[in-house]
Amino acid sequence: MPGVNRAVTLDVEGEDAMLALGARLAGATDGRGILYLHGDLGAGKTTLSRGIIRGLGHVGAVKSPTFTLVEPYELGERRAFHFDLYRLVDPEELEFLGIRDYFAGDALCLVEWPQRGAGILPKADLDITISPHGSGRRLLLQPCSARGEVWCIALANQFE
Repeated sequence: MPGVNRAVTLDVEGEDAMLALGARLAGATDGRGILYLHGDLGAGKTTLSRGIIRGLGHVGAVKSPTFTLVEPYELGERRAFHFDLYRLVDPEELEFLGIRDYFAGDALCLVEWPQRGAGILPKADLDITISPHGSGRRLLLQPCSARGEVWCIALANQFE
């Protein structure tokens, strides 16, 4: 049913499990769309991003673009952009980066600390909030578009 909340909550134990979840997310998105990643420092946002980018076929290092703000990845016919806005002082700075160009195509955009770009960034397809849970992490995946709902349904079916 359209409009039904398709949020998914997943518990993850350890880095390998977070990377595997990222690979599953990569498959669900098919390398297209906008994902916002929320969580405190050290929550696992970059680890999840690494899993997604590797799940799309990237071989090699995936580092947090904390100082560069964005790291592009060419993945065959697909493109992914990994943003880390933690050090962003003012959302208007994104205009100087040509931020709209990154989101204009059919790429996958992963945005850590999206609240720092409020008012400039486009709406996400999926909001992911990562928080500590026991010895691992709890991820709340909240769809923000029809595309995000499809992804949540696909992921929920994988974990049933």
